[in-house]
Amino acid sequence: EWGEVKRFTGWQPLPLIAEREGDIVAAMLVLKRRLPVPGLKKCIFYAPRGPVADIADAEALAALFAGARALGREHGAIFLKIDPDVPVSQRGLPELLIANGFHRNDTGLDFEGVQPAFVFRLDITPSEEELLAAMHQKTRYNIRLAQRKGVVIREAAGRGELPVFYAILEETAQRDHFLIRGYEYFEKIWDEMVPPGMAKFFMAEYEGEVIAATLAFILGDKAWYSYGASSNRQRNLMPNYLIQWEMICRAKQLGATLYDFRGVSGDLNEDNPLYGLYRFKKGFNGELTEFIGDWDCVYAPAFYKLWNMVLPRYMAYTHRGGGTTE
Repeated sequence: EWGEVKRFTGWQPLPLIAEREGDIVAAMLVLKRRLPVPGLKKCIFYAPRGPVADIADAEALAALFAGARALGREHGAIFLKIDPDVPVSQRGLPELLIANGFHRNDTGLDFEGVQPAFVFRLDITPSEEELLAAMHQKTRYNIRLAQRKGVVIREAAGRGELPVFYAILEETAQRDHFLIRGYEYFEKIWDEMVPPGMAKFFMAEYEGEVIAATLAFILGDKAWYSYGASSNRQRNLMPNYLIQWEMICRAKQLGATLYDFRGVSGDLNEDNPLYGLYRFKKGFNGELTEFIGDWDCVYAPAFYKLWNMVLPRYMAYTHRGGGTTE
């Protein structure tokens, strides 16, 4: 489903699996993008948060990477980029990646990489009462304030509410000075991921008016807070706190055990312009998690060197629609 969303933005999905005796033991969604150079039949490969495997299964991972390399020769790929969903505290994968021809890129402490290297994650297996009790006092107060003032959180009633979501997202982008993707992108997310239950849009209402909205992805035992927006009106009602809490509760109901607040800066200096984002997410008592980072396996060294010369310009292009190219 995510591959089909990315196809809409110009990527070709090429899902790979490694099997052992008929069982899938490793998987990776490879996204292919042709370089916009006339006459040049070259492309780049990117596997968002891939691969997915038992990282102790060196044989399965080696087979998967060998399959990606063969696919790269077939399609003219310059390199494969991965950014595994594996914390630095989990040992073993970096050495295995190096053994399979990968090298790590330095993407800094903020959001210089394709995906954030630092996220906040919350174990949501405790009871709702325990989760609330563990939160920062101010966060818990703001959740209850929104409830007392009559803010109501609900899932979007249907695709017809997407314009409401997008209007608030545009309002947020103008206020906070960032770029967002086009409306059609969120239509595609709805069409591909909402019907099978992998994505949900949430609305915060006050006296019949939507004053905040979010988008969450849910798959297996994980939920991800992906997009959030709030109106300039009624911000004193703290709808952003209550909508997060309701998303956490909904994720628990659906069987998730981990709630991912997504990216924060790894620079925890209070002077950092991104520190407010860190403070908001930290208030829910999540754990600051650093992933092992951004890794490339180079298939065409000469073209790769050229690619790195134009990379900053390309990143500016791909981030123009909301700061994410998952």
